[in-house]
Amino acid sequence: MGLTGSVIYKIADTPDEMEQIHRLNYETFVEEIPQHERNDKKRLVDRFHAENTYIIAKQEDEVVGMAAVRGNRPFSLDEKLGSVDEFLPRDAKPCEIRLLSLKPDFRGTRTFFALCDWLVSYCLNEGFDTVLISGTDRQVRLYRHMGFRPFGPAVGTESARFQPMMLTKDGFKSSGRLFRQLVDKRERKMVGHFLPGQVPVHETVSKAWARPALSHRSAAFREELDLARQQLKSMTKAEHIEVAVGTGTLANELVAAQLARTRQSGLILANGEFGERLIGQAGRWQLSSAVIRQPWNTPVPLEKIESTFRAQPEIHWLWTVHCETSTGYVYPLEELKQLCRRYSVRLCLDACSSLGVTPADFSGVDLVSGGSGKGLGAYPGLAFVFHEDRILPDDRLPAYLDLGVYAQSESTPFTHSSNGVQALNAALAVHRFPDAELAVRARRVLKAAGMDVLGEGGNYSPGILTIALPGTVDSRRFGDRLKEIGIVISYESGYLVKRNWIQLAFMGCQESGQVELAIRELARQFQTATERDVVR
Repeated sequence: MGLTGSVIYKIADTPDEMEQIHRLNYETFVEEIPQHERNDKKRLVDRFHAENTYIIAKQEDEVVGMAAVRGNRPFSLDEKLGSVDEFLPRDAKPCEIRLLSLKPDFRGTRTFFALCDWLVSYCLNEGFDTVLISGTDRQVRLYRHMGFRPFGPAVGTESARFQPMMLTKDGFKSSGRLFRQLVDKRERKMVGHFLPGQVPVHETVSKAWARPALSHRSAAFREELDLARQQLKSMTKAEHIEVAVGTGTLANELVAAQLARTRQSGLILANGEFGERLIGQAGRWQLSSAVIRQPWNTPVPLEKIESTFRAQPEIHWLWTVHCETSTGYVYPLEELKQLCRRYSVRLCLDACSSLGVTPADFSGVDLVSGGSGKGLGAYPGLAFVFHEDRILPDDRLPAYLDLGVYAQSESTPFTHSSNGVQALNAALAVHRFPDAELAVRARRVLKAAGMDVLGEGGNYSPGILTIALPGTVDSRRFGDRLKEIGIVISYESGYLVKRNWIQLAFMGCQESGQVELAIRELARQFQTATERDVVR
């Protein structure tokens, strides 16, 4: 959703939003502009409702503005004027905007212009190059300022007169400065940032990052860090958490160091790139571990884990990713917890790509790694380790990799990042888990375009979509093309290049309406690529 003050902008997609549209339609085009007959239900369903796409403005749960876009002929103006083709530019691809309405308190404010911005975005992104409206005669001057030009005679009744008007791309560009900027911006670059690493951040997060640095020994910093730790424990139900300066990889090194202390054997699971990375880290620490490998994007059967526990009773710990970032597959946490309890095995998780993306209960999990970026919507640079039991320092370990050293000093044994902690607290204050339905809708659009989206159902993250491109479409060239129009996806990592895969991550501060526009454009680009020139 787009955020302008307390108003958001989006494509209407819920029953409640549709009901409010019908009521706003009645308020505007029955009670205010007497274009239709009154009724006791005080709702007006547009006759083209099933074909309309509604762009709406919402304040909290209230729809305060709307407009309907429709590209199917005949338009309402075709019926009023006869065919409008004689008025259109040659080879035009027109659409009609109707039912433009805002509640009185929002008229003449930035809400009107922001709603128009969204209408412009939608029309351009759908490939329309000519917009037709029936502008109320009360606002013809405003529409002219926006670049519309009248055509044909006025229509309607004496009490509700409308002037047919038209807006073309040239009209956008030659009209007032506001809409020139809007069109230049939209045609030059769409906004779609779908990386699983550097995620879009809320404006309050960037402001918090820019505050003056605090001494990590000061009471002010202590309060900030304590707040962050408490919020993270509350989110995850973890007993303890330590915060270090570093990335998720550092958090995994801290976990590996704790496993090395035990001198006990363990088991590592892998069905993708990041499970393989855990195996690599365990090797560097010379951990004694068995491995269960499954083909990428194939679940590790719980029965196979249990049979390994039975066959190898010397196994005392299990280490796995929670969400396999390379595919989006999510391991069944509760089942793993129960299985490990049954065999007295310590469970350790790499939750770097699930923390803040999927709600999870880390109580009863021995060690869990995470980081400040990705699903939490802050900047990368802080490494987390959640732990079930109290941990004491161990002078056999390098101090920077000794979780007990952090626990002893409440996460401040060394110089810390007050900017990172302040930004994290700002991110946690506005954090929302990704909308699972957004991922469902995106998956539906991409699959309808012929794209092979990995995974289905509840075992896949709502924050990651991995797409296997066909051999005729080169992932690097396709990713480069998307980047040129401002849709930034993950495609340059070696494991993605090797498999001709691309990824979209719905993490951080995402605007669902803009996400949906970008997804439709991505699908269109894919269809173009399969038809023409993005080939090996």
